[in-house]
Amino acid sequence: MLSKVVIPVAGLGTRVLPASKAIPKEMLTVVDKPVIQYVVEEAIAAGFKEIVLVTRSGKNAIEDHFDHNYELEAELERKQKVDLLNSVRHILPAGVSVISVRQPKALGLGHAVLCAASVIGKDDFAVMLPDMLIDNSQTTGDMTSMVAAYQGSGLGQIMVEGVPEEQVERYGIVDCAGISIQPGESTDIIGMIEKPKAAEAPSNLAIVGRYILPARVMEILQHTTPGAGGEIQLTDALEALLQESKLQAYSMRGNLYDCGNKAGLIQANIAFGLQHPETKDAVQSFLKSL
Repeated sequence: MLSKVVIPVAGLGTRVLPASKAIPKEMLTVVDKPVIQYVVEEAIAAGFKEIVLVTRSGKNAIEDHFDHNYELEAELERKQKVDLLNSVRHILPAGVSVISVRQPKALGLGHAVLCAASVIGKDDFAVMLPDMLIDNSQTTGDMTSMVAAYQGSGLGQIMVEGVPEEQVERYGIVDCAGISIQPGESTDIIGMIEKPKAAEAPSNLAIVGRYILPARVMEILQHTTPGAGGEIQLTDALEALLQESKLQAYSMRGNLYDCGNKAGLIQANIAFGLQHPETKDAVQSFLKSL
């Protein structure tokens, strides 16, 4: 049974400065919710009950967001603003907990995941990056489908999406031996490389911030040396894992928005704003007027 998901939130958010100077990038809003809330809701919808935030100093706003604000709730209740009260009181459903651990230094995604080892223990677990927002409004949730693929095969799953050739150097890239994966399906990975040059990339299938991994990964991360950018890369640990067991690439169906950069955040606000009942008409009218 999968119940634990690691969400690394210790990043500095340099791609969205100056917005993230005093506000954690994960708390920047898409319509009326911070990005991190969408990601946590995605995890909960896929069946995860223990949300492990890997955080650092200056990120208390994230933990506060998932805690109760009794003064605010009492005021909304006094004014009988029921809908607003429910929107802040029930961010986390019953039975779901948020646990925080610290990453003392920014030493890479692999290091951030390793910081959660004491909470994960010997359980298989998921990793979800908090700035990668998936719109599954027209499809079955990709994270839910990836959990089903893991349960059916018993193999770790890594979510991928095809990207333009000029963008492969921004991502971890997987090698699936040239096999074309249909959206919503999985196939075996034979190799992967972190941020390769286009000429060295084995494919254009980019890892897009969703993983379901065996507990063994934590043991491998303890011995993973710094790689690209001088950081401990999760991709390097997964490449080592491939030497002893199989991993699969899951091809996503939804639309992905990288809210860790300015353009992606704006695009997400437009896409989700066109779906929200309170904003869709005004956003559509505004776009037509441009």
